Amino acid sequence: MTHKILVTGGSGFIGTNALAALEADGHTVLNLDIEAPRNPAQNHLWQQVDIRDRDALVGATQAFAPDYVLHLAARTDMDGKSLAEYDANIGGVRNMIAAVKATPGIRRTLFASSRLVCQIGYMPTSDTDYNATTVYGQSKVEGEKIVRAEAGEHFPWLIMRPTSIWGPWFDVPYRNFFDALRRGIYIHPSSQRVEKSYGYVGNSVMQLRTMLMAAGDSAVLGKTFYLCDYPPLEVREWADMICRHLEVKKAPSAPYWLIKPAALVGDMLKACGWASAPITSFRLNNILTEMVHDTDALSALCGTLPYSLEDGVRETCAWLKNGA
Repeated sequence: MTHKILVTGGSGFIGTNALAALEADGHTVLNLDIEAPRNPAQNHLWQQVDIRDRDALVGATQAFAPDYVLHLAARTDMDGKSLAEYDANIGGVRNMIAAVKATPGIRRTLFASSRLVCQIGYMPTSDTDYNATTVYGQSKVEGEKIVRAEAGEHFPWLIMRPTSIWGPWFDVPYRNFFDALRRGIYIHPSSQRVEKSYGYVGNSVMQLRTMLMAAGDSAVLGKTFYLCDYPPLEVREWADMICRHLEVKKAPSAPYWLIKPAALVGDMLKACGWASAPITSFRLNNILTEMVHDTDALSALCGTLPYSLEDGVRETCAWLKNGA
């Protein structure tokens, strides 16, 4: 059965992959985004709308009259200094809720949040146990609170928190990781085995489609899911696999005390405006901090993933080598 599916933020990384999969499935899809699609082949799906403009968002949603809504649109960088700079993540959520309330017939709305509602390494004890340490993360906490307070019992909804998603059409920071390996400038901390609940975007899109359209409301409505693969990957093994598919030498290893100064240099470069510094203290901490989420509920809902880690690395590296 095909449906009408509204995707906000469909011009972004996850959205680009979601649009491709949904259209391939035969669904009628509309992408509302302030930016043009990063994949020009999807221009016919795009309508320029700023989610901070309530009237425009409500009007576009009512005109399309979707069956399902996938709300991905957000400001996702961590360069902002105040919550006011992240109004897309706060006011934009309020506007999306208003649009859904004003549009009869929407069966389910999936709101994208972020794993950074909690600091890296912190494992929350409940869906509302927050521990954000960045302004971006705090903005996503506010967005989740708004969904729970203002969507409430008014319409069917759920929340998903992307972990670290990677794959074709990606950008910073994980595009930087692949590029650093490709250029031979990544150094892995020696004697460190770190497992991560990351997600290949092909698997993430399947999970999103399942969460959005799964039969049986009790398994999803009002729930919060972390979006990631299962089982977790190991960072060193992942890096070696990427190097093999990029046909470059494996990344060398070095003690932490040698890498930390390079991260501090990266901090200074970022402060001077270089957004793509190869390593920063934040990224080094991200690499070294284990992050494994409980995926039992996600696995029970979505079942077997379509892509293995090797499949995802192969497809991503092929995309990069084809000139991306």
